[in-house]
Formats: sequence, C-alpha cells, structure tokens
Amino acid sequence: MKVPELESYATGAPPILEEIDQTWTPLFKRKCSFPPEIFHQVMMNFIRNPNINTSHLFRADISLEESYTEEFDYKSAISPRLTRIKDFDLNTVMVRTMIPRNIVVDKPLDQTCLFHKRLLDTRQIKSLVTYLPHVSAPEEMPFYHPAVRGIGFLHIYDPQRQDGELSIHYSFFEGEPKSEKLERTAQNLLNVLYKHGKGSAAGYVKRVNHDMILPQATVQNTYARLKKKYAKALINNWVETTDPGKHIFEDLNIAAFLIELWAEIYKDSAFPGFVDIGCGNGLLVHILLEEGYSGWGFDARKRKSWDVYSQKTQDNLKEQVLIPSIVQTNPTSSEASFHNGTFPKGTFIISNHADELTPWTPILANLSSSPFIMIPCCSHSLSGSRFRAPPPTPTSSAFASLVTWATKIAKDCGWVVEKEMLRIPSTRNTALIGRTREVPFEDVDVSEIVQKYGGAAGWEDNALKLVKGKTRGH
Repeated sequence: MKVPELESYATGAPPILEEIDQTWTPLFKRKCSFPPEIFHQVMMNFIRNPNINTSHLFRADISLEESYTEEFDYKSAISPRLTRIKDFDLNTVMVRTMIPRNIVVDKPLDQTCLFHKRLLDTRQIKSLVTYLPHVSAPEEMPFYHPAVRGIGFLHIYDPQRQDGELSIHYSFFEGEPKSEKLERTAQNLLNVLYKHGKGSAAGYVKRVNHDMILPQATVQNTYARLKKKYAKALINNWVETTDPGKHIFEDLNIAAFLIELWAEIYKDSAFPGFVDIGCGNGLLVHILLEEGYSGWGFDARKRKSWDVYSQKTQDNLKEQVLIPSIVQTNPTSSEASFHNGTFPKGTFIISNHADELTPWTPILANLSSSPFIMIPCCSHSLSGSRFRAPPPTPTSSAFASLVTWATKIAKDCGWVVEKEMLRIPSTRNTALIGRTREVPFEDVDVSEIVQKYGGAAGWEDNALKLVKGKTRGH
C-alpha cells in the first residue's frame, strides 16, 4: 500500500482556521485513516511527553487540565491563554510547562494547549488542537520551540468512508513570515503525528514503561542538578578510552535515581551506606560520595580513572576479587585481595553492569540482609562463565533472557522484585530492585539456590582470571 504523501498548501492559500484578531497559515496536509479518538489520544501523549518531538526536552509538567464551559473558572498558578477559533467548540484547556534537558542553555516554557471539536452537517468530524506558547515576541522563544505565536493540528474524519486528513497550521508573529526552518519543523511535527496515529490505530502497544517506581519529574530534576554540577569537569578530565558522553551521563542518571530511591526508602531512618560491586571506572561511587552518601566500591582491576577522582573517592575504591564465602573452597596463594561477599547488615548493594556478579547480587543481598539494585548487561552463570540464560520464550533475546533469569533468582531468594526502565543512554537499561521481602531471610537456603541455578563450580578460577584479563569499558 502506498504511504500518503505530505502535501504543501500553496502560498497565499486562504486560512482554514480563523480567529477574531489573528491569522492562521496552513502549511502542510496528508491523508490518514485513523479516527478522532486516536488523534485525541496521540495529541494528549504529545502534550504530556514533548520529548517525543525533540530531544532538547525532558518532559512537561501539567498545571491545568479542565473541561471548558461558559462558566470556566480555572485554578492554576499559570493563567491559560484562551482563543476562539471560528466554527469550533472549545472542549478542554490544558497548561503545561516544558522542561528542557539543559537548564543552563534553555529555559522552561509555559504553553496553553486547547482541544476544539466540530461536527459538520456532512457528518465529518473536525478535531483541532492548538499550542499557544506564553511569549509575546519571537526573540523570547526558547531554541527548542518554533518561533511562532501558535501551532494548530487539524484532523478531519469521515466515519462513513473511514478516511481523513491531517494538517498543520502556524499563527505567525506580526512581521515574522514563514522560513525554511519553520517549514521543516512543521513537516516533522506532522509526520510524527501521522506515524504515531497510524501506529496506535494498528494496535501498537508501548513496549517499555518508564517511571514505575519514582516520578519522572523527581528523578529528572535531580539528574539536571547533577549534570550541571559535575558533567563538564568529568568530561574534561576523562582518561578512559571509552566514550565519556555515554558513561558520564549514564552514571549521573543512575545516581539521580538512587538518590531519590534512597530518599524514599530511608526517609524515616539513617542511610546504612552502599557498596558498588564490580564498580568499574568508579564514577558512580565518586558521584554518590560527592553527594554526601557513605559507601565504597571495588573491582577486580583498578581503572585509570581512580587516580583522577578526589582523595575521598580514591580512599573508597578497592581492587578486590569477590569470592563468596559459601563457595570458597581453598585459601589461594594469589597476591590478589579478596572479599568474601558479606557486608554490614543493611548495606545497599549496587550492581551496575557488573556482569559476572549480576546473578550473585540477590544472593549476596540475602547473605547480608541488604537491599539491592542490579542493572544487568552481559550474561554469565553463577560459575562466572559466559552463557546464554534460558529464554522464557522462543523469540526472547539474550538480554531479555538474562533479565528474566536474574529476576527468578531474586524471587527464589525471597525478594519482591521491582522493575524500572532507567532513562539512560544504553539499551541495557533495565533495573531490578529488591527492597522488600516475600519470604524471611532465615527461611531461604542460599546454597540450595546456587545449586538450583547451575552451581558455582569454577567461580574461583574464573574470578582470578578477571585480575589478569582485559579491562572492560565499565
């Protein structure tokens, strides 16, 4: 089937949207087949999640969402901008504040979003959504928003023929005609709207759900603060061969999540300290220590980055090999320093892309009666060897299989496992959190768990290989 093409309106085409004292210019249109309900659903999603259309934005904070009546009396700290479009009925008024990723460069923007509707005599249904930014001149507009007074998205649908049309319209500031840049933006906005509408009509189900444990705004605000405070210096002093952008922003985001998670867990008690097992470059440990949290991290091999951090961080990064006491068989003559995997009771265990230690994380948590977070990456068995975890379905990827397998281990250890998809620049962004119990610690035999999941024969030898092996990126 041929995909409907984007059509441009001729220069000087008469306006389709008419306002009492403002002119709306039609720009582009395209055919569609999805009904008004889908259009409304997609536009509501766009309003709540402006990051869909631009990577410069984090999110939108909604301060007003009310049905409109003649007695409309809003209760909002931000006054909405109301407009009347000829031949349309105003149904819903929303006000949002768009929050940029980089608050140093860009500023937040308040914007009114209006939902209009009209049922024509021809039985066609007209649905209109307008965006009205709260600025009075183009030079006041943030970079991430088109420098126009308003944006209109019009959907016309014929229920009998089951076809329709999408179009986009601008209300320009006086003396500011359309430009090539504004037209490109309009094309992109309309194409994304069409794509999402078509996907929703075809029964698209979102594969990933974020912000299941903590509110998006809470974590993003903390991330923005950490990014402003640490990112520039960390990038300038990066000594690893890996991409600083990826690792720095990833660990800043994980740190933000942990800070807010701990604020919830320990709101009525003292923070017990943390340990980052398989801490790699030590960046996450460094950020958390700088933020005032007590803790430490260890890895089988020291990284170059360790010598760049503050003295406090250097004192809390250790070169150690973990051999859990429950599998240690013979004292080793190796010069390597060892840890037996038992920590002070309640210590929060962090396992961030810890690879060989990932399946051990909930087991170690049981040994120390400690909560944990594990963010799986590469798949290893409890023996430390590379292996493919049993796939839960024939089509499951290796990573999905690992996440399912690690979750089963944690549940068998008696944990209530919470799952969060972190907003980090990595496809390995699944976090599994254990902070509450289904089964008391004393009722779980961790040795039996180890045997159930393949045993740990060979762990000591494989762990010692990490001391001499190639250092991984993390």
